[in-house]
Amino acid sequence: MSKESTRPEIPVSASQGGCSAEASEPYALRVLGDSMEPEFTHGQIIIVDPGEAPVEGAFVVIDYGGEVMFGRYESGARGYWLRYLNPEHTDVQLVPPFEVKGVITQRVGRRRKDRKYYEYQAG
Repeated sequence: MSKESTRPEIPVSASQGGCSAEASEPYALRVLGDSMEPEFTHGQIIIVDPGEAPVEGAFVVIDYGGEVMFGRYESGARGYWLRYLNPEHTDVQLVPPFEVKGVITQRVGRRRKDRKYYEYQAG
């Protein structure tokens, strides 16, 4: 017998709102600020895949009340959270409605050693 969850489904974007790419095509964004340092530094390019399902611990881009934010996605008994890697920034509890715009699949840098791919395991 399974227990039904009372939490809402994670809303996933159907489009990038202004982006000319198809809804399921990856796109690039530039990191602004230091909230995700040391993994992601100001000015780095990240590749966002809107077709990838968000899973626990994934780096995601979220539209929350019209503000686009980037962090590590977490969910649990205490709700949904956007966690920052830099301890100087306060994590954000995500109270629906919010929309996951995509999952970060790559960090791009000028040097090969700065490039990194991210793969997430469901469940």
